[in-house]
Amino acid sequence: MNNDNQPETNNKRPVAYKNEKFLDSADARALRILSEYLEPLAHFRRERIRDTIVFFGSARIEETDSETNPMARYYRDAKTLARMVTQWSNELQGTTRRFVVCSGGGPGIMEAANRGAQEANGKTVGLNIGLPAEQMPNPFITPELNFQFHYFFMRKFWFAYLAKAMVIFPGGFGTLDELMEVLTLVQTRKLNKKIIIVLYGRQFWEEVIHFDALVRHGTISESDLELFEFADDPETAFKILEDNLTKFYLRPEAPLPESLKAEPDIASSRS
Repeated sequence: MNNDNQPETNNKRPVAYKNEKFLDSADARALRILSEYLEPLAHFRRERIRDTIVFFGSARIEETDSETNPMARYYRDAKTLARMVTQWSNELQGTTRRFVVCSGGGPGIMEAANRGAQEANGKTVGLNIGLPAEQMPNPFITPELNFQFHYFFMRKFWFAYLAKAMVIFPGGFGTLDELMEVLTLVQTRKLNKKIIIVLYGRQFWEEVIHFDALVRHGTISESDLELFEFADDPETAFKILEDNLTKFYLRPEAPLPESLKAEPDIASSRS
């Protein structure tokens, strides 16, 4: 007799957390969102990642001959800077990993950052997201720290809340979005911590965003221009990062309680 014709003898339903139909439904959206917080958090704890330096930039900038593609220098500079930061971080004493290079996990500047950190024998984070094009995980991310997100806002949460510094290389819509979002969070003091922001490539950024015009038209304050610094070479960018991270986090005026140093350093929002 065909087994398909046999009467069903087990009407037992799966428990809710194993019911894939339910987990994929609109009713379980809150659980899916929560999982994109808890699953990365568990990995960060296991890998002892306390905080990060985030590299943003175009997925379209490739490592090619700079004579035929002047933008290619930004790939090499991102790789060099990530290697310098990681070498410095590896020398820091402590039980947690500090200032780990983190990127969006894709190609271009993201790949360069993860690659430079890997070349320095450091852990490196990739926060990937499914997109129609240009977004496949690059091969230089530490496997245990290679994440795939569905929700943009949860991915942005992990960019902002573990970061102590951000380096923004030339990029397109996505990079502009990330830059403006973090500048807004810092400007409005929604992050209860200091984030060092470096815009890499002054000529590019001053051509693409006329910051002085925003001041002239009164849409930002002149003091808002102090929220970031420019750098045009890896050595300058590294100096900005090293000096500020040392001042605000390695030798702060008010050190953190010892009990907080073993956890991923997730910033609290201001109430």
